[in-house]
Amino acid sequence: MRSSQLSGRCTPQLPAHAPHTVAIVGAGAAGTLVSVRLCEGAVRSRTALTVVLIDPAPTPGALTPFATQDPRHLLNVPAGKMSCDPDDPSGFVRWTAQHSPAPAGAGEFVPRGWFGAYLADTHARQVERARGVVTVRRVRATATGCRRSGETALLTLSDGSVLRADSVVVATGPGRPGTGWTPDALRESARFVADPWLPGALDGARAGDGDVLLVGTGLTAVDAALVLERAGRRVHAVSPSGRLPQTHAVRALPPVAPAVPPNGLGLPELRRAVLAHLRTTARTHGDWRPGLDGLRSLTAPMWQGLSAAERKEFLVRDVSWWNTHRHRMPPQSAEAVARLRRSGRLRVRAGRPVAVRENDGLLDVTLADGGRLSVRWVVNCTGPGGDDPFFGALHRAGLADPNPLGLGWSTASDGRLRGTDGAASDLLWTLGTHRRGELWESTALPEIREQASVVAGAVLDRAGRGRGRVGRRRPCDRAGLPVSASAEAAASYRRGLDALMKVRAGADRAFKRAADLDPGFALAHAALALLGHEGGADVSVPDALARARQAVRERGDERERALVEVIGRRITGPAGDGDAALLRHLDDHPRDILALSAAVPTIAFSGVTDLRQEATALVERTTDAHEGHWFHTSLLAFVRQEQGDFHTAGELALRSLADEPTAGNAAHALAHVHYETGAHGEGRRWLDGWIARQGKGTLHRAHFSWHAALHELALHDATAVQRRWTAQLAPSRVRGTRALVDSASLLWRAWLAECWPGPVPIDGVLAAVTTAAVERPVTPFGGLHGAVALAAAGDLSALGRLRQYAAGHGDAVFREVVAPLCGALTLVVEEQWVPAAAELRAVLPGLPRVGGSAAQREVVEETLLYALVRAGRGAAAGRLLTERLDRRPSPLDRHRLDCTVSGTGRSVMTPAEDHPVPVGSGVPVASGVPVGSGVPVASGQGAAG
Repeated sequence: MRSSQLSGRCTPQLPAHAPHTVAIVGAGAAGTLVSVRLCEGAVRSRTALTVVLIDPAPTPGALTPFATQDPRHLLNVPAGKMSCDPDDPSGFVRWTAQHSPAPAGAGEFVPRGWFGAYLADTHARQVERARGVVTVRRVRATATGCRRSGETALLTLSDGSVLRADSVVVATGPGRPGTGWTPDALRESARFVADPWLPGALDGARAGDGDVLLVGTGLTAVDAALVLERAGRRVHAVSPSGRLPQTHAVRALPPVAPAVPPNGLGLPELRRAVLAHLRTTARTHGDWRPGLDGLRSLTAPMWQGLSAAERKEFLVRDVSWWNTHRHRMPPQSAEAVARLRRSGRLRVRAGRPVAVRENDGLLDVTLADGGRLSVRWVVNCTGPGGDDPFFGALHRAGLADPNPLGLGWSTASDGRLRGTDGAASDLLWTLGTHRRGELWESTALPEIREQASVVAGAVLDRAGRGRGRVGRRRPCDRAGLPVSASAEAAASYRRGLDALMKVRAGADRAFKRAADLDPGFALAHAALALLGHEGGADVSVPDALARARQAVRERGDERERALVEVIGRRITGPAGDGDAALLRHLDDHPRDILALSAAVPTIAFSGVTDLRQEATALVERTTDAHEGHWFHTSLLAFVRQEQGDFHTAGELALRSLADEPTAGNAAHALAHVHYETGAHGEGRRWLDGWIARQGKGTLHRAHFSWHAALHELALHDATAVQRRWTAQLAPSRVRGTRALVDSASLLWRAWLAECWPGPVPIDGVLAAVTTAAVERPVTPFGGLHGAVALAAAGDLSALGRLRQYAAGHGDAVFREVVAPLCGALTLVVEEQWVPAAAELRAVLPGLPRVGGSAAQREVVEETLLYALVRAGRGAAAGRLLTERLDRRPSPLDRHRLDCTVSGTGRSVMTPAEDHPVPVGSGVPVASGVPVGSGVPVASGQGAAG
């Protein structure tokens, strides 16, 4: 970490060029998502663009099915799968919480119009963020023609204008329903609705009388039936199969992939393999749906493995079964349809209209099987299949060629259109339904948003090639590792790392500044996500992580990609998975400061709590890579005190502080050395001096005050404890995580030690943190302190909720340590001392797994000591005190032991009626004496003590 390694060169000024113009034909879901990705990517890559959205609709994203405001029209996919951003799966759910009448759960099926509004809002926000780099224009017209002119395309529009574009993305969507099946007399009738999704198309049928015939029994027919049904009317629905869509499960199970992917099979073998997989899934999981969902990622390879003849056969024999099972309707819609069918107001049958005769306002429809229906209205619900005029123009110009199966158009793997000569274009792309011939599954949001990212990346590459970028030397981070960022952004990132290494305030601000200076700087976004997840920084963790993932795909080296992946796994992956990945990353990149900071459980991060021994070994084996730098020495000092080697730890801490007096990790390690060796007077004096001078700018000043207060507790100085709490740890001084971890736990320990006469002021502490942080903490470390705080408040209801949350958590540490601790503390609040002591003792061996330090986890041992005495187990309490005094001198513990042995004196060692235990919830009372009123908990983001 030599200073010469840290300097970076400024990026040379790029030559000025006119912005690259991208024409997006169609502003529905596909076109809007391409525009969103272009805005994001252009800002990250600093590529000037002009994006022109060509569509007659009034706003981007106003694709007609999503423009509906009818609350009965629901998305046929749960809200949790409808995010515009694959890197931020909860994006749509969070949007509903802020913008919709009622927040949606991830498994809920919400009104389709909500998604249209979300799509438009997402686009508007990205356009605003890209202002100055990207100019987005709307042209309310239809593209009618296109021809190539050198390296550009000339588009003819319905308003008579001609637009020159450097790149063209054709996103015209599924198109209108086909009418090739329609008898001539019906096609010409005013009572025929050719496209039910056109604005106002169903108004006449809705207001008029008489029965209605829906031609088609898919999802469009379900929506139309729900709109058109009413008392006294019968709705008929016919299709060749006569099958309605299957129904989504009310509570969906995760997808189940086949043990052996059925790729490369012929159609007969593929049928058998798929059905066998569904039967196995139904037998083992009780439902076939997860099996079909598990084929989602395999559909394209399965389709591409079929011959042309087999694909045609599939479209004749299997497509109806596939569509009804793959494209399912929401449970609410299914219930409504079932009610209509039971009442006879909806009748569904196999059939196909072959003749129509209009007579006195009625349409007499003859079906292929000879059946006849007399209705007022016929609605075309057959789904997309009509001709696309713009693609017809492209075909006539030789720029596009139909897929041989009649499913969209021929494309290359990245969505480039193939011309009639078979060559892939270098300036025309398409996506979505137009690629069904090559991909089959290409109409749902997960596929469209992935294709939108690919197309946007290809367009940006084309735009970048035209700018004539020049090479540059990459700037470095604080350890001399190259970073993919501008020189200015890298400098701010280094300031953020400095703050992290010293445990000083401002790291989040520096990383935010780096991201603002260079939005394509993946590590700046990743660092913000990590600080938000583990340190309670004021940042949207999903947003920051999504931006890091997007940026690193476009501009990131191997180390940066690996680090973003590791941080993502720590935030969203299974318990323990992120820990193991982080350690593997540091084996490959031992000088990565951000990763090393996150791995070692110190004051700033919870560390790899499931693999603490590996974390210790990690610090030791990275020693040579850091060449005695004060930061690594401070981490080594903390590791040594955790191992009980207090002499070495003290020497290392002092060595680090000599090089960098503000080194917070070294000061923290020294505070532990003083505490664990019983040097309480010296420790308090040193901490007071450091806090007043070098520690003024430390991020976790309250935690150092907590350490000083522990010395005062050990010295049995009740007045000093209360004075320090008021001056340095009261809610007016501390908020968030530290209020929970430091302020609340100190109150509880002071009360247990009878160093806090009367009710503890717990209400103010709880008010400094959110309910979610207390009852639904992010880390087990936060869960431990939440449980302690709720016990101090005597809030049995909240303790029960936290216990239920922990018991059902995916992290085994929550289930196996935090949940039992909640149960034990519940017994303490209820004054059931014997079982409370037994359960607290059982919890002790698992406490290291929650993270933090021994000094912080000691709060549980303090509670056990109190419970033993209250249970009349003086001998057991004496043994515990003797063990504690053997490892660390303490005037308080000596006083407690003396009282236990003699059985005299007013002490926590004697069951006194004037020192009651909190009970109940809200305003706890024990033996009729109030003892506090609620210790709030912080964000649950753990830092070690």
